[in-house]
Amino acid sequence: MTSPSVPPEPPEENLGQVPMTEEFDSFKHTMPNAVPIVAAMLLVVVIIGILAFVFRAKPVAAGSIDEAFAVAVPDQNTSLILVNLSFQNISEKPLRLTNVNVGVHAKSADFKDDFAPSSDFPRYFQAFPALEQHAHPALLRDSKLAPQEKASGSLVVAFPLTPEEFAARDSLTVTLMFADHPSVKLTSGKK
Repeated sequence: MTSPSVPPEPPEENLGQVPMTEEFDSFKHTMPNAVPIVAAMLLVVVIIGILAFVFRAKPVAAGSIDEAFAVAVPDQNTSLILVNLSFQNISEKPLRLTNVNVGVHAKSADFKDDFAPSSDFPRYFQAFPALEQHAHPALLRDSKLAPQEKASGSLVVAFPLTPEEFAARDSLTVTLMFADHPSVKLTSGKK
């Protein structure tokens, strides 16, 4: 007689192991809902935009280039340029002028120079009396402007251009540099 077969005992189930099909079976079970993530990203972008607008650099001064006059330096193919400008502190804080840089675009090239100290003006005026005829009081380095205060003055720079080449320039740019504030550019075309 045959003995009845005894079914084998099922293997003991390991409760610490989850089958791979159940752990990673669909995208929806493993990824968070997209709506809150997109909403949070849009909120962050809007907040950054508002902060950038509120804390953007605001102009601290406004002004104009009133006149630019050139005289030739003999035997040097160079000109001294007298620039008269006026500007106003439009900020709510005092400004201290640290430097003025003058740039000229002429002859398909760019030329730049920082303004000469006012102590050199008498020497320039003695050598080139035509400069003195166009000059105003010198613009001083480290001059301070109270809020809403206006300033004007002359500055002298030198460029390797003849007066004719300077007169035929494409543009003249004056960059006013202030301590602890952004620079301000004043531009004029041909004059």
